[in-house]
Amino acid sequence: MAKKSPAKKAAVKRAAPRKTSSVKLASVKAPRERAPIAKPAADVPHAVDSGKGKYVYCVIQSADLLKFGAAGIGDNGSEIHTIHYRDLAAVVSDVPLGILDSTRENVLAHERVNEIVMRDHTVIPMSFGTIFKTRDDIVQLLRSAYDAFGDVLTKMRDKMEFGLKVLWDRDSVVKDIEDEDEGIHRLKNEIASQKGSTYFARMQYGRAIDAALQQRSERYGSEILDRLRDVAVASRINKPIGDKMIMNAAFLVSRDLETAFDSRVKNIASEHDKLTFKYTGPWPPYNFVNIRLKLERV
Repeated sequence: MAKKSPAKKAAVKRAAPRKTSSVKLASVKAPRERAPIAKPAADVPHAVDSGKGKYVYCVIQSADLLKFGAAGIGDNGSEIHTIHYRDLAAVVSDVPLGILDSTRENVLAHERVNEIVMRDHTVIPMSFGTIFKTRDDIVQLLRSAYDAFGDVLTKMRDKMEFGLKVLWDRDSVVKDIEDEDEGIHRLKNEIASQKGSTYFARMQYGRAIDAALQQRSERYGSEILDRLRDVAVASRINKPIGDKMIMNAAFLVSRDLETAFDSRVKNIASEHDKLTFKYTGPWPPYNFVNIRLKLERV
């Protein structure tokens, strides 16, 4: 894989780890790498090649023409630069027109550019694969959605996203429930001691275990959310993936509360030795910005 930029808080969201902590917290923050310095882009070409399009990574607020190096989609050496309407700027690079494959390399390149830009700017990340035919098409987008983009940028200013996934060892939790819950413990013993059919007893046991697991999972989730509420601007709960994951959340955090949020997650993780916390970020606010593009002309 290419050089990771910026470093991440765990390999959870298709990114490499920054640094890891020891409290079953699969990562905690590591120092940021030095970002490429954005520079005036007066010499950026406007790509008149009919076989080339403009790939849009994000929208930022800037009246200055900027360059961000050649680290974008396709690895073709195309300079990442900005296209403007008034004080809005789309961060773009030249790509061949056509369907862009969502390979791991391309997805990571899309994220990498957003992460580089967000070090110095509030970003509205665009969906992977957003390609326009010409520079004028992008100017038209910025013009037509100027107020909407401006409103989102104002709301997202100095905020970033962190991801938190919480997992458990289901078999270990089931054993704890069997030991702690008198009714479930009795059912288990009845099943073990019966010589005939145990179908109905096993059905009852299974329903009781599922209910106990759900209750315990919800209790953990509520506790974690409550304890992070005062160090986050907003949260979003996504569907867990697989049997081991009990929480899949994204948090919008102000830059001035990043350290407090970081410490709070570590403290919570240190108190739950039977849970594994996978913590990633900072990211652009992917889970908190929903931009739907609707162009009337191709």
